[in-house]
Amino acid sequence: MHIQPLIPQRLALGECPNWDAATGQLWAMDCRRGHLLRIDPASGQTEQHLLPAPTGSFALNADGRIVIAMKEALGLYDPASRQLHTLAELDEHLPHLRLNDGCALPDGRFLVGSMHLHLEEGEAPKGGIYVLERDGQLARIGPALKTANGPLIHPHNGRLFIADSAAQSIYSFDISSGQAQDQQLFISTQPQQSAPDGCCWDSDGGLWTAMVRTGQLARYDAQGALSQLISLPVAHPSALCFGGPDLADLYVTSISDSGRLRASGPLDGAILRITGLGYRGLAKPQARILIQD
Repeated sequence: MHIQPLIPQRLALGECPNWDAATGQLWAMDCRRGHLLRIDPASGQTEQHLLPAPTGSFALNADGRIVIAMKEALGLYDPASRQLHTLAELDEHLPHLRLNDGCALPDGRFLVGSMHLHLEEGEAPKGGIYVLERDGQLARIGPALKTANGPLIHPHNGRLFIADSAAQSIYSFDISSGQAQDQQLFISTQPQQSAPDGCCWDSDGGLWTAMVRTGQLARYDAQGALSQLISLPVAHPSALCFGGPDLADLYVTSISDSGRLRASGPLDGAILRITGLGYRGLAKPQARILIQD
């Protein structure tokens, strides 16, 4: 196994790596700065797009545009024209509430969870789990988590898996009815003394998550047992995805200054590429939001 930085650039709040199999390129986001990056792993060439900061997450859309979750709104961004078209906005506007991590669903919709910081003791978070429909309508389908991260759909049973980093837990929900129901605890990361952040599946059914507090990646098998723990040369890994021609490389974003987490090591904020891991990933779905500008 070999770990190395992909590009020289260091991100403040690196998040949401997405592999574009059609072009062989990696997309990633610096959420604090509102930067969307397209990276050619072969050459290291990087193209940067500026969006309204802070951003939360994104997904590749089938028509070449990008679905963007911003602080309180969702939109479609065209990398060719560099135009952003806002589609929907939250109906709650609070200083410490914002949209956070999201993913494309297999049916082409986009799911995103919220983050509500600086809560008083015993105060319930606002926000929720939201779905952007293919026609651009926004619906709240699930409960508010304090810090929603790493949402993804189980490749076999269709359940939504989503982390609440503040609770140091990953839950699953049944969303087949259109609402997030039957909440179950998949794993607690308290034994690893870290919050889980971004997540991805491998082709053997393992769930990988970034241990944002301890500088590690963890793999859990289908029963929720910890099967692998990898130490990284960064303090705060944030998210990860499989990529490369056969989805055998693992790309990991990290944090140098999120506003709450800070680290100043030589690789903090880097995007890492891990080769020789011995696992292959599953391709992420693309969104299919159909709204035209």
